[in-house]
Amino acid sequence: MRAEFGEEITRLANSNEKLVFLTGDLGFMALEGIREAMGQRFVNTGVSEQNMITMAAALASEGMIPICYSIAPFTVFRPAEQIRLDVCLHNHNVKIVGNGGGYGYGIMGSTHHAIEDIAVLSSFQHMVCYVPFCPEDVQDVVAAMMAQKGPSYLRLGKGIKPENIKLPKYAPTRKICSGDNLTIVSIGPVALNAIKSADALSSKDKKIADIFIVSEIPILKLSRELAKSLQKTKKLLIVEEHVSRGGLGENLSLLLLKAGVSCKTVHLCANGYENGLYGSQDYHFALNGLDSTSMVKTIEEMLNE
Repeated sequence: MRAEFGEEITRLANSNEKLVFLTGDLGFMALEGIREAMGQRFVNTGVSEQNMITMAAALASEGMIPICYSIAPFTVFRPAEQIRLDVCLHNHNVKIVGNGGGYGYGIMGSTHHAIEDIAVLSSFQHMVCYVPFCPEDVQDVVAAMMAQKGPSYLRLGKGIKPENIKLPKYAPTRKICSGDNLTIVSIGPVALNAIKSADALSSKDKKIADIFIVSEIPILKLSRELAKSLQKTKKLLIVEEHVSRGGLGENLSLLLLKAGVSCKTVHLCANGYENGLYGSQDYHFALNGLDSTSMVKTIEEMLNE
């Protein structure tokens, strides 16, 4: 999604002189177009993420719209105090962008993974987290983020949209597949594995799952379409490339509890590093039951209950 993000910001930079782009010394072979479009409004702050966030807060206080870019753990965890105090408590219009959310940086290990980022940032006052589903989703998600007047976090990942999926009009929660026996709710590119799993258990004439994607956290309200689906299926599978605490599962469960919606719920999430080993993103998917093969087994068990 990094390339699509770069193209969209380049387009916006040419029409909005208030945009300022700050990077923590990252973006080789990805941000050159943005640098050319922005000129002096493109600032490499160096490996100094705390200063980058404080600079952005100052720029926002003067009416500029700063975008802070690095890989996800570097834009979230290292400068968390500055995000909380300098940006969020003042409700500054700062856009924080983290590339490679979840296990995206694979073999580089936990220092380069961001499996707690949404929990951390969504707990801060005024912050809204945005998560595209696939590269084709980036333009609409960036538009929603830019329309949000306040602190925002964009979590970029990677994945290829299936040809049989047509993206509906952007909304915080969207239904992308229809089925009869199960409701699946996911966030980010890991939803692609859920779609593949459901397709493997479906036939041409009978689809097994309603599949929803969530693109904004905190979830402010339960969509009518999702509530209707759960009333029909009574079975919910939540899938996210994030720890169980503070992510999609907890956000959605609280909404369902408040709305009085009862259903059998299974939550697939990132469980960290239980065997103490690191590997590719696919390795961590398999280890945590987030790969399509494991999900097929989970779905079969849910359908047979």
